[in-house]
Amino acid sequence: MRIGLFAPLAGPFATGEYLETLGRGAEERGFHSLWVAEHVVLFDDYGSRYPYSADGRIPAAPENGMLEPFTSLSFLAAVTQRIRLGTGICLVPQRNPVYTAKQVANVDFLSGGRLDFGVGVGWLAEEFRSVSVPFERRGARCRSYLEVMRRLWCDETSEYKDDLYQLPACRMYPKPIQKPHPPIHFGGETDAALRRVADLGQGWYGFNRDPDQAAEGIARLRTLLEARGRSLDDVEVSISPYLKPVGDGALARYREAGVDQVIAVAFALDRDSLLSTLDTLAKNFVEPAAAL
Repeated sequence: MRIGLFAPLAGPFATGEYLETLGRGAEERGFHSLWVAEHVVLFDDYGSRYPYSADGRIPAAPENGMLEPFTSLSFLAAVTQRIRLGTGICLVPQRNPVYTAKQVANVDFLSGGRLDFGVGVGWLAEEFRSVSVPFERRGARCRSYLEVMRRLWCDETSEYKDDLYQLPACRMYPKPIQKPHPPIHFGGETDAALRRVADLGQGWYGFNRDPDQAAEGIARLRTLLEARGRSLDDVEVSISPYLKPVGDGALARYREAGVDQVIAVAFALDRDSLLSTLDTLAKNFVEPAAAL
């Protein structure tokens, strides 16, 4: 089993020194991957419900905004050599797909082919309004935009048209190093999210799931994959416990459920506490996983 890290890169502590320590420290301790989140803006008041906490509120102060994921991953690529770098997750339907395709390709190109493209449709309607994108039909918009990106990554001359986006014939270079493109890992636990994995994905990024909840999601995903002539061997299942406790034996239970990678949360307020956190996570996750 592989062990990754989810790092909420929020201000004011997520400085350049912090990111360098995170990247080098995670790689030195044998973590497989490093995932960063995305919210371009946050709000003091909002009506949308955050799906991963009991009170429906995101555990982040709006004045402590998150670093932009692709610039952060480019920085992390420059201070690492082997660790995989992922968006966990990128809010595809609220972004321009051409610019996003360019950023994905550039990070993959500059990192030597180490990017995992984690994708989600978002939950914060107010954030969509802030970038003047409809919250409605965001699932369909996500699929449309991913097809625009696929054409830009894979075709010498790229062109696409549907009712949500029109891409005139154009050329985008450099292409990603990974072929045909960086793996797409869909986040989310709804039936619609799992259908996106089954239809288009190379991975599922489950969040805030204990081993039993992971097993239930994997069972649903298996059924959807088999209906499309695919199997679990075709996708990488990554689960972040996030706010769920991980006790003795939990990693073995994740593995028995069919999880390929457990993504632990790495949160610290300064460089010294970050190093201590990485040591603890390596002891509690990386070392036991290696023995399974």
